[in-house]
Amino acid sequence: MTLRRSFIALLILAVGITACAPASPASPTSPTTQSPEALAATETPEIKVEEPVAVTGKLVLYSGRSEALIQPVLDAFQSKYPQVEILLKAGSNSALANGLIEEQSNPQADVFITTEMFTVQSLSQKGLFQSYLPQGAEGLPTEFIGPDQTWVGLTRRTRVIMYNADLVAPEELPTSIFDLTDPKWKGQIAAAGSTNGGMQAHIAAMRKLVGDESTTEWLEGLLANDVTFFGGHTDVRKAVGAGEFKLGLVNHYYYHLQKAEGSNVGVIYPDQGQGQIGLLSNVTASGIIKGAKNLPAAQALLDFLVSPEGQKLFAEGNYEYPLLPGVALREGVTPLETFRLAEIDILSTALDLDATFDLIEAVGLP
Repeated sequence: MTLRRSFIALLILAVGITACAPASPASPTSPTTQSPEALAATETPEIKVEEPVAVTGKLVLYSGRSEALIQPVLDAFQSKYPQVEILLKAGSNSALANGLIEEQSNPQADVFITTEMFTVQSLSQKGLFQSYLPQGAEGLPTEFIGPDQTWVGLTRRTRVIMYNADLVAPEELPTSIFDLTDPKWKGQIAAAGSTNGGMQAHIAAMRKLVGDESTTEWLEGLLANDVTFFGGHTDVRKAVGAGEFKLGLVNHYYYHLQKAEGSNVGVIYPDQGQGQIGLLSNVTASGIIKGAKNLPAAQALLDFLVSPEGQKLFAEGNYEYPLLPGVALREGVTPLETFRLAEIDILSTALDLDATFDLIEAVGLP
């Protein structure tokens, strides 16, 4: 599957040739009587240029990203396309994905944005998306273009441990996600729960890296350590920032968002040592629903999301890693090249997503 969709044809040229009545042949002794205008018409065909396809109407967007994080990007898109009305339905990745599957025979959404690649790849395999390569998407890393161009990656994020610097001394800090099962942190850790796409993707990646047995042991260790599971990462970062917990397992940009609010928080990029698994990362992604009722607007939105303007909005507003080369990181965000990333084939991991959900259910993760 591949998601690079060919975007809306903004200029359609229809070439028509206007036939001119032939002039009377000139006699050998007399000059031609054709006017300069008529002569020009016989030499150059008339080209009629049609108006660009209008980008208007209602665009229905299902977003696994929270409204607060996606709305500024949508506002910028609507400034560019003021005749497009966006109807946003935000929720959990899994709930929205199930809704898309139920609606497959009568699609209600035009575009789906997810917080991780596993859900969008799974939906692509079920035939939910249509191929489209957004304008400029050829500049993205090829591993973040879905097979058959059915989805496209938008931004990258890493899994980190944030901490309340008023409550944890530097020498106490964990260095690995596996340290979160240490009894010394019992009752002092917050994380997103089983319905959160970032957590689901985290578990799916761990299954590929260390296997089902070790992943199960880690999850059971979190439960035994009385980790508090929230519905989303915003609750986690705010609780850590307020001193309700010492540690929080989040995506890296939640640390930056909380720090920007004035909290005394720090961040750990875990598992960088010899023999450790490396830093887990994931990618937000988007696809156009097969049978979308407003295809021009859907294609225009994907074009915008992968454009330098859209990528800059994600980087500046949300502290994320843009996928488009050349787009600057927000000040204070550590470049990805600084870290040793976990080596994982995301596409093959997505093929096994159902097994990840089975494991989550077997463990009883809230």
